[in-house]
Amino acid sequence: MELISVGQIVNTHGIKGELKVYPLTDDMKRFRKLDKVYIDGAERNVVWCKFQPTTVIMKIEHLDTVEEAIKLKDKYLEVEKGLAIKLPEGRNFVTDIIGCMVYDTKEAPIGKISDVIFTGSNDVYWIKGEPEVLIPALKKIVVNIDVKNKKIIIKPLDTWQ
Repeated sequence: MELISVGQIVNTHGIKGELKVYPLTDDMKRFRKLDKVYIDGAERNVVWCKFQPTTVIMKIEHLDTVEEAIKLKDKYLEVEKGLAIKLPEGRNFVTDIIGCMVYDTKEAPIGKISDVIFTGSNDVYWIKGEPEVLIPALKKIVVNIDVKNKKIIIKPLDTWQ
């Protein structure tokens, strides 16, 4: 079973084991449809969720104290990929982007994407190579994304304006 991350636990909320989750999705309201999530590969039932401006507060079954909840800080909430929402054409899951090799249009290798940073205005690809590079995920820079072949083409670094 393949899992994808939909949120990261950033803190506890209250004293009854609720979790504060940073959503890794464009639409936080999708959390309302979650009956179960996986944390560290273990299936957990979702009791309820409510929304704050930038986070989701979740209650997970059998997680009843702040002490239990704090142990989950920084962990990811995952769902089965087959149950994930269908993305529009030209959109990709972060988990599909991570691990892709990045090349410029001259086929020079840049490195492998190790993480995606969410800045609010646009995503940034963190590429581990020599040297490490941060690439803004903008259409004027990213020429092609082929997640099937784990290959991304960008404009040469020296041509960015």
